[in-house]
Amino acid sequence: MNPMTNVKNVLKLSERELAGNSKSSWHDQYKDSAWLFIGGLPYDLTEGDVICVFSQYGEIVNINLVRDKGTGKSRGFAFICYEDQRSTILAVDNLNGIKILGRTIRVDHCEQYRVPNADMTKVDELTALVRAEGCAPTLQTPQDVPVKKEIHKEKKKKHKEKKSKKKKKHKSKSDSDDSSSN
Repeated sequence: MNPMTNVKNVLKLSERELAGNSKSSWHDQYKDSAWLFIGGLPYDLTEGDVICVFSQYGEIVNINLVRDKGTGKSRGFAFICYEDQRSTILAVDNLNGIKILGRTIRVDHCEQYRVPNADMTKVDELTALVRAEGCAPTLQTPQDVPVKKEIHKEKKKKHKEKKSKKKKKHKSKSDSDDSSSN
């Protein structure tokens, strides 16, 4: 089916839902997936650009901007995963059919998206890290955060080291001055 027809069909579904008194939404069938398909993207957009546009509706935890294996250039579509599934509904309703750099994008739910099994030997370190951990920030646990006392001890230790270096430098300078005056 033509991508523009898909955009129009999704818009019609949303309009029908707003007009009717139905208690259930067409979005409900996708309640178990926080993944979205985004098609029609301009080819020069990066993962960061896509995240900037779509993060206004929720925290993005994973992105797969599909690229050509040979050239590494974007193929014009992507898959993103939100932290909260409710964000997908907002993104589909608000971003489907908008224009980005003169191109109309298509945004739709993905019911059963599987992360690709890429050959990790041909992937750079940053991409491998994003695929393994996602792109959302990790929360620090109390064990990860240094205690104030430990920080204070470290600062004291560094200060003492600096002081002793200065004394040694000063002492060696005065020794050399004494030997030159003899």
